[in-house]
Amino acid sequence: MHFTLDTLPQNHADLQRIILEMQDRHQQQISLLMEQIRQLRHALYGVKSEKLSAETTMRQLPLFDLPEPEELEPEPVVVPAHARKKPGRKALPKDLPRVEVVHDLADEEKVCSCGHELSRIGEEVLEQLDILPAVIRVLRHVRPKYACRQCEGVEDEGPTVRIAPAVPQVIPKSMASPGLLAHVLTAKFVDHLPFYRQEKMFRRLGVDIGRSTMGNWAMKTAEACQPLLNLLKDEVLDGRLINIDETTVQVLDEPGRRPTTKSYMWIFRRGDPERPVLVYQYAPTRSGDIAKAFLDDFQGFVQTDGYGGYDFVDHLPGVRHVGCMAHARRKFQEVITAQGKNRKRGSADQALAYIGKLYRLESDARAARLDPDQILSMRQNQVKPLLQEFHGWLLKRSFQTPPKGALGKAISYTLKQWPRLTGYLEDGIVTPDNNAAENAIRPFVVGRKNWLFSGTPQGAEASALLYSLIETAKTNGHEPYSYLRHVFQQLPLVTTVDGYRALLPWNLDPTTLARRVLGVVE
Repeated sequence: MHFTLDTLPQNHADLQRIILEMQDRHQQQISLLMEQIRQLRHALYGVKSEKLSAETTMRQLPLFDLPEPEELEPEPVVVPAHARKKPGRKALPKDLPRVEVVHDLADEEKVCSCGHELSRIGEEVLEQLDILPAVIRVLRHVRPKYACRQCEGVEDEGPTVRIAPAVPQVIPKSMASPGLLAHVLTAKFVDHLPFYRQEKMFRRLGVDIGRSTMGNWAMKTAEACQPLLNLLKDEVLDGRLINIDETTVQVLDEPGRRPTTKSYMWIFRRGDPERPVLVYQYAPTRSGDIAKAFLDDFQGFVQTDGYGGYDFVDHLPGVRHVGCMAHARRKFQEVITAQGKNRKRGSADQALAYIGKLYRLESDARAARLDPDQILSMRQNQVKPLLQEFHGWLLKRSFQTPPKGALGKAISYTLKQWPRLTGYLEDGIVTPDNNAAENAIRPFVVGRKNWLFSGTPQGAEASALLYSLIETAKTNGHEPYSYLRHVFQQLPLVTTVDGYRALLPWNLDPTTLARRVLGVVE
């Protein structure tokens, strides 16, 4: 409201009332701005962990937060008694090859002072890990040629010279063996070493392999592995639960777009615990049409965060859209961050206490090794009543909290997402949050910090395919190098769909492949 000298009231009571109202509005604006400043500072410089310390939970109440008469008490933290154990080291893996180095006495030292020969009564063994620098060798594929000297120059129906067929290769006529391809791709997509760094490492070993050469190998290898990606996608769509997430990626040479324009890497994860499958997919946009095209005729549960591009999932026939409780929890954690150091326990802590109890029930179920049917029963009996209580509390607080503040936004977000947040009550394989998808996309995010961008859309698509294969293998218990080496050895020999299926991670034994690489199993 704007006043002039002519419109100001003349009596002191009205003037005091106007001053107090303006002071209250200004104080609210200052508090909201301070919340935003604290949130921004935390985003830039703060600790990323969302865990609350005991000191944090006992500080001052925020200006617009009201005390809770029916406050939930935080669950006590039980610290087990400290048991002093003599520090030791873990036993070295039994699968590693052993080289025995015997340190024996000289023959003259094996004679007792009484003149009799000493008898061996035992031994002491110290095991040490040893490592040799990477050994680069050349595989010479020799194919002898045969001819009949009696028939030289004589025409007949068959060839005069015979030779064994060439060994099929993932990349025909390439100098890269399956082992070298597996090494390069594991270093890039598992250890996050860009090709230019690997180029320097190879040079130290006396071999000149350019970064562009390794990039071409990755592209051609991905093309050869396309049938495996098709099968992985089929497996994702055959499951009962799909977790979806996305993250940004920069592609420099994309037609019609500036190099600084954001593109996206999507992750579609089969959430069935008996067969986790991960499919990465590159797209130039974050549009929900990408996820819609992937889901196609899928029937089951789809779990996402609250991004608006996923709203279409609510309207897909035969699909139950499930939300992410971790994102709701994050909103209330941001409230605590925005309130600063001098705070007391308030509504944000109360909300986190509710969510903490929900997660404690899930943790107890996992510790008890409950199967999906038992988890479903537990949720109906214990989780559902707690969620109903939490929902009632949120509705009540929504009428008592300024909507523009951090707390008001957290409550509004949670209530808006509520139909999705409760979806995990309907099936024991569904989890309360979408952390499985976030964790699945984390390796790509870590790698992105090292190699920063993709050169072309084709390179980004090849990366997506190779990430799909590698991360699915890891999730199914494989050591990536061992798995890739085996796949690259067998892939050129495959001619049927069943042959490709045999190379999928869950159809191979991780221990056997690892031992084969170590030379224990031929």
